[in-house]
Amino acid sequence: MYLSPVPLIKHPMPTTTPKTHRRHAFWRGFTDSAPFLFVVAPFAVLFGVLATEAGLNLFETMAFSVVVIAGAAQFTALQLMVEQAPTLIVLASALAVNLRMAMYSAALTPHLGAAPLWQRALLAYVILDQSYACAVVEYEKRPDMPLSERLAYFMGAVGPVVPAWYLFTFLGAALGTQIPESWALDFALPVTFLALLAPMLRTPAHLIAAFVSIVVSLAMAWVPYSLGLLIAGVIAMMAGAQAELYYNRKGAAL
Repeated sequence: MYLSPVPLIKHPMPTTTPKTHRRHAFWRGFTDSAPFLFVVAPFAVLFGVLATEAGLNLFETMAFSVVVIAGAAQFTALQLMVEQAPTLIVLASALAVNLRMAMYSAALTPHLGAAPLWQRALLAYVILDQSYACAVVEYEKRPDMPLSERLAYFMGAVGPVVPAWYLFTFLGAALGTQIPESWALDFALPVTFLALLAPMLRTPAHLIAAFVSIVVSLAMAWVPYSLGLLIAGVIAMMAGAQAELYYNRKGAAL
């Protein structure tokens, strides 16, 4: 008996497009960065309030946040302005505090350096503590991510933070002294940096750098215009770098 072959029915395999991967990477970055809103919002409100109390009008306060877009540098400059520090000290201190962005850029270059110039310029503007912290962890977990997905993830990590910084700065500046002191918005500053730093203290070199920065900053508390923090930062970076070299040589010798 002859049996005719039954044709096999081929079901199309589900596929995902590069665009789908980029979309997923964007929303993954957005989700990872969203918890930072709990500290970014009061941080921005506090800056808006303090800026108006220091004599800046609404336009000047918003221009400060849009142009500088770096909370630590903004608070540093604002405090020195209130203390009537020399302009050169204000600019140098704000720049020194923001030098960590140069280190962030160097760390991100192996992951994002192949992007076109206009994209790198945009990324340079939106490199924040939050976006950097999220991106570095994600890129280490997923080293095989293509460049397009890395860019999408980074912009997703920026997504909730930057608009919130603008919005809540505006609210703080607009409401000003109407916000009661009992709200204690100044808690946001240390909480923000603790949330950023704690997950990144993963190696002995990181821990040594953190310990040295604490000790030196306390020892240099007497230095005027809070310049002791800058000194502590430089010494801590040197200590961390030396510790990393030591452990690398020790590992190579084993």
